[in-house]
Amino acid sequence: MKKLKDKVAVVTGGNSGIGLATAILFAENGAKVAITGRDQETLDLAAEKIGNHAIGIISDVSKIENIAAQYKTVSDNFGKIDVLVVNAGVYIAGALADFTEAQFDQSSNINFKGVFFSVQKALPYLNDGASIILTSSSVSDMGVAGVSVYSATKAAVYALAKAFSSELADRSIRVNIISPGPVETPIMKRGGATEEQLQGVRAMASGTTLIGRLAAPEEIAEGFLYLASDASKYMLGGELLLDGGMRIK
Repeated sequence: MKKLKDKVAVVTGGNSGIGLATAILFAENGAKVAITGRDQETLDLAAEKIGNHAIGIISDVSKIENIAAQYKTVSDNFGKIDVLVVNAGVYIAGALADFTEAQFDQSSNINFKGVFFSVQKALPYLNDGASIILTSSSVSDMGVAGVSVYSATKAAVYALAKAFSSELADRSIRVNIISPGPVETPIMKRGGATEEQLQGVRAMASGTTLIGRLAAPEEIAEGFLYLASDASKYMLGGELLLDGGMRIK
């Protein structure tokens, strides 16, 4: 049985990594999927992988004027939205003493402000009873050195999910978060690191988990499918923690 048969789903940041794996799984479960990102070429390639007539839409969530336009495009192609995955984000690490205002602004503009307005601008395009899923992170509740701003933006996402659920309850729209731990995604390969350096990063990240390895994007996508489907219809303002035991190690 297809869990999202004939549903319309939007995945922001859906052209790679967790977002792409989630979009593929949604399409396999019968959803009509639209993904957003900042590069048309990767969006087109991702839409081909997703199948089921998926579409890719150029959008930068740090620019609010882009956000409403992306939902208008979805509505014109598929109709009103049943599932919204707000996944677009950036990971910028840095020590407290060295972190710049530009880095702070980029982190908060995408990971916090971008999330808030991605939900706000979607409201006219959402069906009553829709599911909204926000991507947070296991480190939001851990106090890890060197990722203070990233952690704070992801903690803010959890606060938004709880408040949004209260505010949208009269429309039976539920808002939840997924908090992944370390995941093997293309972001690890950006920045010019050698394969040897990447192996070192993977080993270090794997060591932060009880399970002793990174997650595959497809494993995190299964969590998004659960929150998108009726299987989780009694869950509002909650967190699905998929971190391999990182938070309790």
